[in-house]
Amino acid sequence: MAKAIINIKTEKEIKRNAQKLAEELGISLSDVLNAAIRNFIRTREIRISDVPQMTPEFERFLGSVEQDIAAKKNLSPAFETSDGLGHYLASQ
Repeated sequence: MAKAIINIKTEKEIKRNAQKLAEELGISLSDVLNAAIRNFIRTREIRISDVPQMTPEFERFLGSVEQDIAAKKNLSPAFETSDGLGHYLASQ
């Protein structure tokens, strides 16, 4: 299959962060962008929102927090002063 080059402009920090994350996942930034383009073609959809979305990982984390709250475990008491917090943390 013939290849084509697409040039995009982005902030250097965004590019560095994206490359670093892709590398951590064992893929190239080019692979990430190609997957995004393929998904756009397949779904004919692009989502742009200024409303924060929870990631599945964060939803799972919140689920475990809610379970702890229901079981009344891994909870600290309420503190009225930072000194109270300091004493509590020092005693743990």
